[in-house]
Amino acid sequence: MKKQLKSGKIIKRLLILTILAYIIYIFIGQQKTLDSYKTAQKYYSEQLNKKLAYQKSLYDTKDNINSKDYIEKVAREKLDMYLPNERVYIDKGN
Repeated sequence: MKKQLKSGKIIKRLLILTILAYIIYIFIGQQKTLDSYKTAQKYYSEQLNKKLAYQKSLYDTKDNINSKDYIEKVAREKLDMYLPNERVYIDKGN
């Protein structure tokens, strides 16, 4: 009778330990998953902020596209055009 009680207690303890070990295993796995989700969220938040800043710069450019200063800047930088009688100095080091 005492052997049955001892073996029953041992089985209950093993069962409880097994359940606890499984719960801990699941908890650790979920923590790893949550960490990966947080990392992904941070990455996508940074990407979104970059895209929003780029969008803002495009809207600013759109608003200034017909201004005289913008047209002159584009003509100088991209088309290599200059005003008449303007002296242009070229740096041979570059």
